[in-house]
Amino acid sequence: MIKITNVSKHYGDFKVLTDCTTSVSKGEVIVVCGPSGSGKSTLIKCVNGLEPFQAGEIFVDGTSVGDPKTNLSKLRAKVGMVFQNFELFPHMSITQNLAIAQVKVLGRSQEEAMDKGLKLLDRVGLKAQAAKFPGQLSGGQQQRVAIARALAMDPICMLFDEPTSALDPEMVNEVLDVMTELAHEGMTMMCVTHEMGFAKRVADRVIFMDQGHIVEDDSKEEFFANPRSERAQQFLAKILHH
Repeated sequence: MIKITNVSKHYGDFKVLTDCTTSVSKGEVIVVCGPSGSGKSTLIKCVNGLEPFQAGEIFVDGTSVGDPKTNLSKLRAKVGMVFQNFELFPHMSITQNLAIAQVKVLGRSQEEAMDKGLKLLDRVGLKAQAAKFPGQLSGGQQQRVAIARALAMDPICMLFDEPTSALDPEMVNEVLDVMTELAHEGMTMMCVTHEMGFAKRVADRVIFMDQGHIVEDDSKEEFFANPRSERAQQFLAKILHH
């Protein structure tokens, strides 16, 4: 579903990604972790062309992301993206937030888009909030709306960029529960997260990054039981110790 081959990215002399290679099969759940500034978010944003890259190739469902002829808007319509800070339109109701891209990008009727939006709101446990505005919801609720909005586009895969890092601790689980459900339903997912409990429960593989390199790319069992690199051992010791 996603094939990343020898991808490198730099800003001037600063290398953000160096020679990154990995792949995600259909229905696989991959957790990308690592210290701050290791290139995790940049890698995931390269997958749907939100960040350009200077070398290497990325294919999503057979479409080359780096090819200048590729219609990135069309590609992004198929790749669901959930950001750290929700990115909902504050001046629109929750149902309007869910309907707008369906109407503008997929050409659905307003009625069809609203209907689909309400079904998905129900799925993430927020049907009662449909008429409210984002500012009237908690952070965890807003993030669940953002997930529903991404799902409304019938994506072939989902990218999550630290979806719980802006949330109060109490709200983290309500978002992770929705993500866990998606994983169990067979959604192809690439998640940048520090939530190691989620990784242990749901991930098929864990990618560990440091300083723009993919240092480890292993099954979750192997990664947690026997991390090969010293850097991953240090990272896990710190994160699991608490």
